[in-house]
Amino acid sequence: MAEPLTFAVPKGRILDEALPVMARAGLVPESAFHDKGNRALSFACEDGAARLIRVRAFDVATFVAFGAAQAGIVGSDVIEEFEFSELYAPVDLDIGHCRLALAEPKDAARYNPGNASHIRVATKYPHLTKRWFESKGVQAECIKLNGAMELAPGLGLAGQIVDLVSSGRTLKDNGLVEVETIMDISARLIVNRAALKTDPRVAALVEKFRDKVSVKAA
Repeated sequence: MAEPLTFAVPKGRILDEALPVMARAGLVPESAFHDKGNRALSFACEDGAARLIRVRAFDVATFVAFGAAQAGIVGSDVIEEFEFSELYAPVDLDIGHCRLALAEPKDAARYNPGNASHIRVATKYPHLTKRWFESKGVQAECIKLNGAMELAPGLGLAGQIVDLVSSGRTLKDNGLVEVETIMDISARLIVNRAALKTDPRVAALVEKFRDKVSVKAA
């Protein structure tokens, strides 16, 4: 009997929106998955054909890119940051909407790329941020932070930050304003390219997600 497919899902904000979409595609986790006190990272699906691993969003991309998981769900921000050639993102799931934005203190001189040749930015997305600034002719020194980005300008670590923004409340509460949107983000189904070519179950899963997302949109 074939080993179950491994499907990676992210902890955090996307997961609650992803679960109904996954269920429509036939991926229903065992009841233990919903136990908030359960610290397990791997769970069976009800039909036994797949197992879910629950990891950080950046790790979803790594597990799928290196073939430890055949497929998963992650935000387009993570896909753009890593640019793994082994990843294929065939379906926009139309969930997890937010944006990646440049922000700075509200009392700062408004950032203008035409007046800057070098800038220091705090972000969880150094590669994506550097590429975006390069497209504007600006050299960006990116300080990698995994959280508490909003503290960086006030403590002199960086003049601006690049971070995920949804309502903008966190920026406002920390005295920051959004300056420019770098990219709009939504959650995507990702698959390992080699697995897609060699395992028919992966291709079938892609079609299930594509079909169910189309039904939702209709």
